[in-house]
Formats: sequence, C-alpha cells, structure tokens
Amino acid sequence: MLKSEKTNIEEEIRKEEWVSLYRKKNPSADRWAVGYGEIEHTVETQARIFTMAEMLAALGVQGDGVPLFEVLYAADRVASAAMWIAVHETYARNVYLDGRDLLQEDFKPNPEGHTGGVLNMVPAYTGYMAINAITGFTRSWIMGQGHCVAAIDTVNLVLDNMVEAHAERYSLTDERLTRYVRDFYSYRLGEDGRQDSPLGSHVNAHTAGGMAEGGYLGFVELQYIHMPLPGERLVVFLSDGAFEEQRGSDWMPRWWRADDSGLVTPIMINNGRRIDQRTTMSQEGGVEWFIEHLKLNSFDPIVFDGRDPAAFVWAIFEMESRLEAAAEAIRTRGEKYPVCLPYGIAVAPKGAGFYGAGTNLAHNLPLKTNPYTDIEAAHNFNESAHRLWVPISELNEQINKFQQHERSGRSKERDHPLAHRNVRLEKVPPLVTRTVPADRRDMSTWTRSSPMYAVDAMFLATVQANPHLRPRVGNPDEMRSNRLTRTLDALKFRVTAPEPGIPEDIHGAVITALNEEAIASAALANKGGINLIATYEAFGTKMQGVVRQEIIFANHCNELGLGQQGWLSVPLILTSGVWENAKNEQSHQDPAMAEAMLGELSDVSRVMFVADYNTAAVVMQGMYQTQRQIWTVVLAKYEAIPDLFTPEEATQLLEQGAMRLDWAGHNTAEQRLVLTAIGGYQLEEVLKASARLTEHDIAHSVVYMQEPGRFRAPRSKGERAHAAPDDLRNDLYPNSALDRIFVVHTRPQTIIGVLQPFNTGSDRTVTLGYIGQGGTLTTSGMLFVNRSTWVHILAEVAQLIGLPREELLTSQELAVLDGRASPEGVII
Repeated sequence: MLKSEKTNIEEEIRKEEWVSLYRKKNPSADRWAVGYGEIEHTVETQARIFTMAEMLAALGVQGDGVPLFEVLYAADRVASAAMWIAVHETYARNVYLDGRDLLQEDFKPNPEGHTGGVLNMVPAYTGYMAINAITGFTRSWIMGQGHCVAAIDTVNLVLDNMVEAHAERYSLTDERLTRYVRDFYSYRLGEDGRQDSPLGSHVNAHTAGGMAEGGYLGFVELQYIHMPLPGERLVVFLSDGAFEEQRGSDWMPRWWRADDSGLVTPIMINNGRRIDQRTTMSQEGGVEWFIEHLKLNSFDPIVFDGRDPAAFVWAIFEMESRLEAAAEAIRTRGEKYPVCLPYGIAVAPKGAGFYGAGTNLAHNLPLKTNPYTDIEAAHNFNESAHRLWVPISELNEQINKFQQHERSGRSKERDHPLAHRNVRLEKVPPLVTRTVPADRRDMSTWTRSSPMYAVDAMFLATVQANPHLRPRVGNPDEMRSNRLTRTLDALKFRVTAPEPGIPEDIHGAVITALNEEAIASAALANKGGINLIATYEAFGTKMQGVVRQEIIFANHCNELGLGQQGWLSVPLILTSGVWENAKNEQSHQDPAMAEAMLGELSDVSRVMFVADYNTAAVVMQGMYQTQRQIWTVVLAKYEAIPDLFTPEEATQLLEQGAMRLDWAGHNTAEQRLVLTAIGGYQLEEVLKASARLTEHDIAHSVVYMQEPGRFRAPRSKGERAHAAPDDLRNDLYPNSALDRIFVVHTRPQTIIGVLQPFNTGSDRTVTLGYIGQGGTLTTSGMLFVNRSTWVHILAEVAQLIGLPREELLTSQELAVLDGRASPEGVII
C-alpha cells in the first residue's frame, strides 16, 4: 500500500470516528443524519455539516430562529416530497397525497417532462432555500438549465413561495395538485387565445424569482459573474451539458472584483449526460478532468454529493466563505486578482432518486415505456414514487421551518433582489449637439461628423452623471476604431495585470474578449447598472441568441403586467456596418442582426437606424430613460455623415419614429411620390436624387424613417401601444402619393415585409437595399453594386411615374446603369 493511500484511509477512519462522536453528543444532528427515503447523508457530508454548525455557533448566526438541524431535517422531507410531485408532473394526471399506488386511469396518456434534470435540481433548490433560512439572508438564484423549471416550481409550491398566478391555482391538496400536474405540458389555450397554464417548459415570468428562460444553454454561464451588486449574493445552478455549449465561461474569475460585485456561488449539476449520450466532459475523463480544467482557469473546485440538499447547504456556505476570505486577502495582504473563484461540482446520476437514474432515458421519460399502457412501467413508477412519498401531516410540520422570514426580516425567495430591479437615472445629462447648415438643400455647405462620437459623449456623460449605477461596456474589439475613445479612456479595459500605456485597469468597466456572446452577456447581466454593447454590425449576429433571451423574457413580463424587471434599457450599437465596412469583404458586410431584431416584438426590441450626430445623441439620451428594452442602434462610425437634423428635429424623430423633411422634397402639396430613407448613407443618396427631381419639377416628399417597427401592422397589445398613430402614417404616406421608394440599410425584403401597410403593390412600391453584393470596395462602390445610389433611385422613379429615363439621367449615367461604362468618376 502506498503511503498516501494509507494516510487517506487513516483520515477517513478519523473522520468517521469524529462524525460518530458528534452524533452521539447531538441528538438533533443524529436525527437528521439518518436521512429520508432516497436522501442519504454520506460521512463526508455529515462531517462538513457538523463543522459548519460549529462555525455558525461560534459566529452567533441564528438565521430565521429555527435550529440548524431542524432546518436540515425538514429539507430532506421537503426535497423528497417535491421529487414525488415532480415525477407525478411527468407521468400522472391525478395526485393522491395519501401515497396510494396509481392505476391506469391516473396516468397521462402522453407523458412529458425533463424528469432527470428536474430530479437533480430539487435537492439543489431545496438546499438554496435551507441556507437562506439557516443564515437569515435571502440570496438570489438563477438556473442555466431552464428546462428543469419543474424543480423550482414544485419546491416553491411545497413551501408556498409562489407568485399569484400559481398561488391561485395550486396548493397541497389532492384537487389542486392534480390541477398542477395536469397544467404541466397541457398545451391548452384559454378564452383569450393565449396559453392557459402558467407553467412552462422552461423558466417563465410566472416562475417565482425567475430571471431568465434558460432555454439557450450556456448563457447563464457567461452572465452570472456580472449580476450581483455589492452586498448581494447569487447562487448559480449550471449544467455539465451546457459547459460544452459556450466558450467563455472559464473566464469568469477574470471579471470578479470584491469592490463592485456581490458574492457568487456557481454550482454545476454534474450528472454526466446530455439527451442522447454522455457529455463531452464525461467522455474526456469526468469530474477529475474537470477539476484540473477549473484549476487551470483560476477556479477553486469543490466536489460534493449532488443528491443531498444538505450538501448544497454546506457548499454554498463554504464557497461564500472562501470567496470572502480571498477578497479579504486582496484588501489586507496585497494578494492579486484574479481570485481563485470557488466552483461547486454537485455529482449525481441523472434522475437520481427514481427508476432509470443514470441512463439516457432519465433525461425525459426514465420508465422506458408508458405506465398508461404498460403494467410493468406502472409498477416501476409506483415503487419508485413510494420511496419519495412524505405523509402530508409530517410534511406540513416541516414546511413551517422554511416560513419564518419575518424573524430575520428578510424577503421571501420569490422577491429576491436580482429579480426585482427598478433602476432609474438620478440625472439626465444635457444633450451634446452639432450645428446644422442654414440651407440644407445646398450640399456644398454640409458639415460632416461621426454619429459614434455622439454615442461616446452621451454614454460617458450619463455614466458620470449617475455614479450610483455600475457601468459595463461589452466590447469584442476595436473600441477606438469604433469611436468610443472617451468612454475607453475614462472607464478602461478590465484586466488582472494592466499594461503600461494602455487604457487598462484592474477595476475597469469595459469587458473585452474576442467572443461576442461573452461580452454582450457582461452588459445584459448588469441589470442593476448602466450598460452599452458595441460591435461591428456583421458580428452582431453572434450575439443574437443571448440578446433574444432577454427580449422574450422581458416581453413575457410586459404581457403579464409584471414590472419586476425594471432594468435600464440596453443599447446594442451596430457600427462599422455593411456600407462602410466595404473594404473588408462580405464576411464584414451583413445587416442580419438588425433584421433579426426587427423580427422581435417592436415595443421591446426597438431597432433604430440613426441618421447623424444629433439623432444619435437624442437616441442615447432617450434610451436611458426607458426600461426593459433592447435598442439596436445602427449607425455609421466614419466622419462622413452630414449634419442634417437639428436637436429639435432629432427629438421629434425619436418621438414619432419617422418624419417628413420639410427642407427637402418639392411641391409636396401635389406630390405623387414619396422617397423614404432608412439609414444615414441612404439618406444622402435620397437627397441627391431629390435634388435632381426638384430640378425637373417633379413633386415629391422625402421621409426619414428611424424606427420602422413603429409602422408595422401590430402583432400584440404592446406593439399596438407603441405603434405610430394613424394620423402620422396618413400624413407621411397619403393616398394621393401611391408611388413609393424605400432606400434602406438592410436587405429590401426585410423592410418591405415590416412596412407592408405602406406597400402599394409591386408596380407602385420599390425597395432598394443590400442585395448580397460586396467585396473589397468603397462605401460608394458598395452602394453601386447593391443598386442603391441616387442614380438607381432616379431610374426607379422614372419607371414608377412613367417617364423616359432620359428625362432624368444623362447619357453617361445611363451608360453606367446599362453596364456600358464604369461608374468611376460618374456616379462614384
């Protein structure tokens, strides 16, 4: 026997002896240590809990006033009862609290659920509830594996920690538990044509304390470190399947700072399985491999029993203690960042506690066959469920141990701080502006600037005027190139070892990594602060999933009239866009992110095509006075954009979404034609075309549309409330002017789909925009190859109003259009 092996054995013997002695001296500890049903407490867990108990006693921690081992004894029974209900959710249509065997008619003909993950999460969430009661502090929680929501909902039901929509339907009676399991995957629609059940397949706005749907695996892994403010504590439940989903989760220790962050305790539920096979981690070497991976990335791994709620209690307490100690070492002994961030690994077979645990089938339906049609499956269900059952009289007695919040003056878990933000500016900084020419028709007098300078100035001014808000900037790269120079110089890149001469700082507020999802997550997670995300437009598509997750959850809250998600709206700045990234080939020439955001509901996903400096400044000022919205702001970074909107006009444009340019167009009282620009570069081309039409005495108007989503046919109550009024629509697009040309930043089909109410037919309405052409070009070259220049606009006008092209275009211009001459020196 090796010396190390002998030492380990001796340590285990001493541990067992100490645990045995402790139990003999402490009857309440001994009573708990027996366990309940499928819940057992290993010697390792007992030793850890007994050590924690001594530490809490030395610190004088009373929690909610319920003795520690009484809470843990209750937790075993709460967890077991919740697991019993959870398997009924999947398989049963009737629930009997007396624990009787179910008959054929008691089973669902078509069972559904994510049973294995749910069974793993019940002890985890019960442990979270228990540590709050033990310490008298309500932590926040978030769960990456949103499909395990039945665990959260069920424990909340047992402990009466429900929101109104659940509380009015569910409680611990046969009748109301039966309704609970029947509501699960019921698919029913109510009289209002909407989902009848408040239960979802994933976390939704009815989930007490829920903050994210968790349907996009891997995003919570990127966000949790940026969530809690100082003084707050966050327990994070993650999955080993999601570990392989997203790059960036191993960077979290790089971002945590004691001075501006609360305590975080990330816990991976390590059950070793995806849906169809073992996880990659399991194939690579399992927990031992993962421990080494975590250590290499500045984590402090802590392995514990994922089947036991008490093990989660200890893990959360231990992880917080270690993180506090690491922060104190930095404050008092000069230790350096990054801290070794404690990271829990809860090891359990998938679906532990029920038939089929540890198999692929455990993910959804662990019984192999349907108990509604198969007697053996029904037997296996009843046998496994019986081991989880808790008599209702005993359960009610234990539930009370979790309902003493008023003793410590803490909030209920459904009301935890992170799920109930209400962030406002204390001060709105004055607008930054530029002067526009007196005669804007005279293009020779135009001045030019970069709209990104306005974004930079307004964001920094807002941050500095509101020091109570923690700032976060998500930036993948090239922040100076994108003209956010002042913001970078003031807020600096967050690093652990600043490089001399570079705007870097240990406490910087700019989170930079060449991973769009990771940096977007830094801003989206900082819901207690003020945020900005900036990226090349083409690379915005890599953020789509994580941004959409925020939009759909916020929209669900809005639809239900739930205002708890009161975070400041977040700008997603898409610059260096399709038209000005002409030099970088077609990988850099893609408006797809703005198009995707236009597909979401427009009262939550607001897409702005900013025309110039002043409109950018007004958008930035207005946005931070709203809540629960993502503003996708598409604008140029080059100092090539004319200053065309006064501050007053820019304000009107934000209020309306679009406006007629009274200083452009010609004889609008008799107009037959409306030219609409959507985008800064597009506006200049439209104005050039308008000038030629004016020379030819052709009546027309020019409209600039900044927010197309306000002019679509509304698809929801929220969109109807946000939509532009009919009077404005009719004023901008009167029935007397049915010939319409839209010149747009995006692909034409996307915009004309959004603007169907203004489409007067293929022979009267034309849309010009990005048609998939590109290369290594100039901006004017990009406009030309995508048929979006002023000459192309004029050719379409001639077609619409029945004029020969020769009346509007010179022979040289026509030769270019017809491919008989180069556009160089003529059009570009």
